[in-house]
Amino acid sequence: MNPAKTVSIHPYFRVNEGKLDEFKAMLPQFVELTAKEEGCLFYDFTIDGDVIFCREAYVGGEGALAHLDNVGELLGKALEISELIRLELHGSEEELAKLKEPLADLNPDWFVFQCGVGE
Repeated sequence: MNPAKTVSIHPYFRVNEGKLDEFKAMLPQFVELTAKEEGCLFYDFTIDGDVIFCREAYVGGEGALAHLDNVGELLGKALEISELIRLELHGSEEELAKLKEPLADLNPDWFVFQCGVGE
């Protein structure tokens, strides 16, 4: 996969006090939904205390948008018991442009691809 066409999303969720087990119980549901997506390159979760991070990448902006549409309802439930404390999007300027309007309300940090292995 050409890294210039890859879009990765880096959300960090701080789970509300007493809700970590409830949030962790949703993780397999997120994985099950995402496993069916053709545009998903990888998708997994890591945890540090009360912060849950999702490591995820997609084929282009279209893949990222398809994912967000697919998990939207479950993500809404997760956000009822957590706070999105940081959101980064990484990709080429062309691919990130496809996401700027749909994700503007989330106020992400936009990291523009410069160079890498596999170009």
